[in-house]
Amino acid sequence: MLKKIEIKQLRVGMYVQELCSSWMDTPFWQKSFMIDDQNILTKVLSTKIKEAWIDTSKGLDVYVATESEPSAPVIHVAEPEVVTIVKSAPPPLSDIPNVSMEDEVGRAAKIVTRSKQAVFSMFNEARMGKAVEVENVLPLVDEIASSVMRNSGALIGLARLKTKDDYTYMHSIAVCALMIALSKQLGLSDEQTREAGLAGLLHDIGKMMVADDILNKPGKLTDAEFVSVKQHPVAGYKMLLEVAGLSEVALDVCLHHHEKVDGSGYPERLKGEQISLFSKMGAVCDVYDAITSNRPYKQGWCPAESVKKMAEWSKGHFDEAVFQAFVRSIGIFPVGTLVRLESGRLGVVVEQQTGKSLLSPKVRVFFSIKSMAYVMPELLDLAGPGLQDKIVAREDAVKWGLKDINRYWLGDASTPGN
Repeated sequence: MLKKIEIKQLRVGMYVQELCSSWMDTPFWQKSFMIDDQNILTKVLSTKIKEAWIDTSKGLDVYVATESEPSAPVIHVAEPEVVTIVKSAPPPLSDIPNVSMEDEVGRAAKIVTRSKQAVFSMFNEARMGKAVEVENVLPLVDEIASSVMRNSGALIGLARLKTKDDYTYMHSIAVCALMIALSKQLGLSDEQTREAGLAGLLHDIGKMMVADDILNKPGKLTDAEFVSVKQHPVAGYKMLLEVAGLSEVALDVCLHHHEKVDGSGYPERLKGEQISLFSKMGAVCDVYDAITSNRPYKQGWCPAESVKKMAEWSKGHFDEAVFQAFVRSIGIFPVGTLVRLESGRLGVVVEQQTGKSLLSPKVRVFFSIKSMAYVMPELLDLAGPGLQDKIVAREDAVKWGLKDINRYWLGDASTPGN
């Protein structure tokens, strides 16, 4: 039964159906919740809210004392023994050697599969009101960071290949990996890099409070639906405030990854230096993965097209220095980009060249424009000695009638064909 009571009558064990206040003014991201410990009760009592609705069918009713009621016995509980667990520090990221795409893509695929399952579980527990446990998330960030350090294109490329059903979870993994790659490019410390990765993994957790039919709507959102979506940074921030031991970086990126340097973003319309470095990084990584991914309402742009579009927006949207570092981290022609070579062949970018020109990645060619036919796939190192070929343009696979070009950078290209 629903019952309206004064806030001071609340006690541990009650189920709050709704606080009599604007949702944005409460310290909680969920509308209804169980007061299952003293900390939650203290937080509610510390607000200026006067009344609340409780559901006595799901929790305790208002306490009424009687004269004959005996005093509760005092139970003395022995202090538990304190056990200190010493954890070894993770290895320095700079000590992880670079490997080829061929060597890393298999490992990266397994990490992506494990990560998707872990993020799916974590986000759904958050949807049900359970706090994220940072200790369970950090090993996941370390795994992703190690893969990015070995070869950033492998995991970032794989995370781009998502469906509408797993978009939110895979997007979080992709932004985590992109934040780590960008941190490496910016020369941040290992601690800062891991914090950036964790922030990327958790940045969209507030979308758990947005209805799936709105997130996956194939058409244009109504004004009310758009308002609901725009509330996800604040909702996520409130959720993460409940997480013990979470760094300020993750909280900041969750709340501010939709801010723009010209002040036109949300939720606080911050501008310029009011936005932290990590939130500026989050803004770039979030947009890149969003526009390269297939969504219910549009096909994703190819990676190189996405970089070009973002460069056009960068003056008002992104911090210029952060955006330029981002481009250096993924390349002008990122992994998975279809390109046309001077020799008249089409190929897919397979790998960036560490320390070499952004215009000379490794490309697997598989199609001849001259004969309009597939050819035996061949891996070309455009920065290699004696090679005269070069990229002259990026291309659209649809224009040439090409399908499933991702298999060429994934390495599944032993025989020609479509």
